[in-house]
Amino acid sequence: MPLSRRNVLGAALLAGTATLLPARAHAASDRVEALIARMTLAEKAGQLSCFNDEVRPVGAVFNPVVDPRGGEAMLADIRAGRIGMLFNGYGVAGARRAQEAALAGRLRIPLVFAADVLHGCRTIFPIPLAEAAAFDADLSERAARAVACETAAGGLHWTFAPMVDVARDQRWGRVAEGAGEDVLLNRLLAAARVRGFQGSDLRRADALLATPKHFVGYGAVRGGMEYAAVDMSAAELRETFLPPFLDAFAAGAGATMASFTDFGGVPVSANRPLLTDLLRGELGFQGVCVSDYDADRELIAHGIAADEADAARLAILAGIDMSMQSGLFVRHLPALVESGRVPVAAVDQAVRRVLTLKERLGLFNDPFRSIDARAERRETGSVAIKRMARKVATRSIVLLRNDGDLLPLPRAGKRIALIGPFGADKANLNGPWSFAGDAKDGIDVASGLRGVMADPALLTVEAGSGVTEPLPGGTARAVAAAQAADVVLLAIGEGGDMSGEGNSRTEIVVPAAQQALAEAMAATGKPVVVLLRHGRALALSGAVRDAPALLATWFLGEQTGPAVADILFGRVEPTGRLPVSFPLTSGQQPWSYDRRSTGRPPPDDQPMAPGRSHWRDAPDRALYPFGSGMGYTRFALSDLSVPAVVATGADVPVSVMVRNVGKRAGTTLVRIDLHDRVASRTRPVRQMKAFVRVTLAAGETRRIDLRIAARELALVASDGRWRVEPGAFDLWVVAGDGVEMQGAFEVR
Repeated sequence: MPLSRRNVLGAALLAGTATLLPARAHAASDRVEALIARMTLAEKAGQLSCFNDEVRPVGAVFNPVVDPRGGEAMLADIRAGRIGMLFNGYGVAGARRAQEAALAGRLRIPLVFAADVLHGCRTIFPIPLAEAAAFDADLSERAARAVACETAAGGLHWTFAPMVDVARDQRWGRVAEGAGEDVLLNRLLAAARVRGFQGSDLRRADALLATPKHFVGYGAVRGGMEYAAVDMSAAELRETFLPPFLDAFAAGAGATMASFTDFGGVPVSANRPLLTDLLRGELGFQGVCVSDYDADRELIAHGIAADEADAARLAILAGIDMSMQSGLFVRHLPALVESGRVPVAAVDQAVRRVLTLKERLGLFNDPFRSIDARAERRETGSVAIKRMARKVATRSIVLLRNDGDLLPLPRAGKRIALIGPFGADKANLNGPWSFAGDAKDGIDVASGLRGVMADPALLTVEAGSGVTEPLPGGTARAVAAAQAADVVLLAIGEGGDMSGEGNSRTEIVVPAAQQALAEAMAATGKPVVVLLRHGRALALSGAVRDAPALLATWFLGEQTGPAVADILFGRVEPTGRLPVSFPLTSGQQPWSYDRRSTGRPPPDDQPMAPGRSHWRDAPDRALYPFGSGMGYTRFALSDLSVPAVVATGADVPVSVMVRNVGKRAGTTLVRIDLHDRVASRTRPVRQMKAFVRVTLAAGETRRIDLRIAARELALVASDGRWRVEPGAFDLWVVAGDGVEMQGAFEVR
């Protein structure tokens, strides 16, 4: 079945299947078929098995140690045909040793090398959530291309990225790895990152195979708790969680990774309706589906598999092509086939996909593709990639508050106190999944400020507290530094190990020791600029929430210091916007700006009206909703033009005048939100359907023309099918916090 939006948007959720194995969409090459015909069952199982690279380990391994063997034993297994892929190793020299071992095997089938390269390899970029704040698919594509060039030069062919899970619960640690809560932004950045990683030709030495993950619904784990169960309606799956995968596949992604989680009572690694009927049958995906780390073995703990052999059987029959780290396929597939519990056709089909992928990567013709010491020296940490990392970091910063135009700061004449555990800290610059990055390569905030200030001697730095614990005398020293300064920069937030996989939080707040430090800084009476470091939206309170100036600076990677300095001193205009909503309290989670209507919505001017939808102690609102952010200039909208009537199936043209009413050149994000007034299913109160970045000189006015694609008006109707229903739509055009115009149109 050809891959198209119509297919994924038009069919029932989980159609039944009449046969054990679907027909192949495309025949494999003669070379691949000839290899399969020569392979033993053990060699086939080896091609379907990938293991943590112990030939060239990078040191830090997040996941629990499973099946360790050591480098020499691993080389022996490679020569014997028991390994098809290595992951999370780095460096050309080790890659050459491993590939030579593979080519010494009976069939000379090359290895493929993969890694979790989510936001940089040796040069660490901002976390994906931070990059999403730029609202710029072109920037994301160029960043992924730069990362791919450096990564491939280190002897890698494949990245387990991008993560395209839509994330509405900020308690979930892996919010940091994706593009936030909005479906459209996730879709556009998923496709952009796939294009950037893979480039124009997967056979090129600088191509990096992309793996949109985690198929599917991982972002909806219960309570925001890592690895927990997922349950959702068919409409929620199709409207929210599938679209980013569809766009990533349409962009050419050659692989996907199955989710760890239980989905509707069946763990995804054993979920044939998801991995075969939906992914292969309906979506037409023809690439490789790899399990997550040890996920097939975890079917035993889930209570789905009786033992390891049963887990291997369930995984291969569900549609897992490659088993990661558990070793279950190597140990059990041959016997499962010989006993008749697994058809050999199921194994052959998975092998066919894996070998075809290696062929697409050009590895049969050039096994040492991307294993070039000269390229490694040239690309690693190059001037070009550092420049790109700095640009992305600067574009990721979001200015959320700037009372009295406290920012930008002058480069001269102000005594500045940089207070907080992240002022002169390098250990927490990179955030989660920085893979092969080295913290010592990062530039901290203090160094970044000194590089811009006319007189660096006017900067005083005090930690004040640790990340989670007070420091003896720390508050007193910080107060003294603040009292001697003209302005306080407060660098606080999450530590690098507080976000990411395995780091769900019940309370998404600034740690108590840092909150106390913030209160002490506010009590000095000096103007405070909060530089928030974080991998998710946080629930802010007290002196942090009420600081005169507040910037979301995320985990920005190696170029943190220069990027923060560029924004603080006005060398670069802040243009980031929030890809996730900052809640009023942790207890509001999950929450998103595009939540559905209720039968008792509160009036806008009475959010806590009795008998209406809200919590006893909080309204159904965010502190800073999706899209929040400002710059150092201001914009105004006028002359909105929207057709009164639009034909069913037609795009919606929208035109508006945008004026820079401030005294500086600047860039704003002009976005369009829609609400379907009457539909067969309740609709989001508003949802972004188009956006564009607009840069204007001071006083400049420009007419901006946008077009809402007809498909953006569709919904999964009450009968389970996608359609555009006739009726009225409300429309908002937004150009910054508090800057919006409203219109309406009717579809007939």
